[in-house]
Amino acid sequence: MEYSMEQLEERISYHFRNKALLAQALTHSSYINEQKNEKTEDYERIEFLGDAVLELVSSEFLFRTQKNLPEGELTKRRASMVCEPSLAFCAKDLELGKFMRLGRGEESTGGRNRDSIIADGMEAMIGAIYLDSGMEEAKKFIDRFILNDLENKQLFYDSKSNLQELVQGHFKSEVAYELVGESGPEHNKSFQVKVRLNKEVLGEGIGKTKKAAEQQAAYQALLKLREKGYVFKKH
Repeated sequence: MEYSMEQLEERISYHFRNKALLAQALTHSSYINEQKNEKTEDYERIEFLGDAVLELVSSEFLFRTQKNLPEGELTKRRASMVCEPSLAFCAKDLELGKFMRLGRGEESTGGRNRDSIIADGMEAMIGAIYLDSGMEEAKKFIDRFILNDLENKQLFYDSKSNLQELVQGHFKSEVAYELVGESGPEHNKSFQVKVRLNKEVLGEGIGKTKKAAEQQAAYQALLKLREKGYVFKKH
């Protein structure tokens, strides 16, 4: 199924005056390498700008909302909010991968769901909106698609530590992560991990690194424990 830029504009409730900026934000270098006659640049330069805008907006957000945190804790919190797995989590909510332009090789190896690509795509979208309309519209996008629903996202941002704290607060056992599968070629592996509490599987995760798979598994475990009435409270 073909997904159009117009559909994405409707989804984010923002319509670009300069459509070339949106096209660039959605274009991976693999697409440019295969489309020799294509005049669009890839998203790497515009992503660089979006990264800076995101850091400023998220810093201001934390400064305003976390009034009792010292500078060091603010820095850690910001890093967890704008790291690759967190941005990829937000991109998947938006289904950004469906709209990105990839080369055939990247497409065939699952690039639309690769955290590194869709996280970069989120930053490129921010950069494109900033260039098209300025900081106010870029901030609206960040507020809506990255800083919204922080209760769920805060669980994900540092899910392994959050799960460890929750288990220590309610159980006498330790959680254990088990690598249960690997797939794909050496340069593009996927890892599958299960997290257990005693003998019960609380969550499963798949990622391009063992750490990313463990983070996803821990997040699923947190959701499961929350359904059972165990509440994690972020300090």
